[in-house]
Amino acid sequence: MHVTLRIAQGLPYMRNGRIYGLLKQAFRAGRERFGFRLVHFAVLSNHVHLVVEAEGSVSLSRGMQGLAVRMARALNRAWRRAGSVFDGRYHAHVLRTPREVRNALAYVLGNARKHGAWLRRGAVDPFSSAMWFDGWSNGRRGFSHEDGDAPVARARTWLLGMGWRRQGAIPLVPA
Repeated sequence: MHVTLRIAQGLPYMRNGRIYGLLKQAFRAGRERFGFRLVHFAVLSNHVHLVVEAEGSVSLSRGMQGLAVRMARALNRAWRRAGSVFDGRYHAHVLRTPREVRNALAYVLGNARKHGAWLRRGAVDPFSSAMWFDGWSNGRRGFSHEDGDAPVARARTWLLGMGWRRQGAIPLVPA
């Protein structure tokens, strides 16, 4: 699934090193729970894109609720505030084909450029899970999921683990 989660209007930007570090801790703690796996993400100024696997609607709901609570607590602590952080419920889109999964991965991992973030040619977005991704067309290898520091889980489904690769690797800089 491709999930989008927006923060409420008027809150500070999330795309800075300190906030990203806190969000990575929240991702690490909630990356694999209740039959839910966080496989990829991108943190933007006012929203987060996630690519997740869930064993069903209950797993998705419980996993997203746990992840959102962890994120909200971390953000509220950092911003020295209380109250709602997210603007309503998350939006989820089920990915059913290898092409849809490949397109979602390219979209999520390259989303910073779409929103105007400047990234050096050939560089990955430092506020995303791109550094753990191993499907770049230039053969760039991602960091290992095996180290305890990875904020993402390894994909377990055929579609997200291997199936999307039938559509071709993803270029670091879109054509």
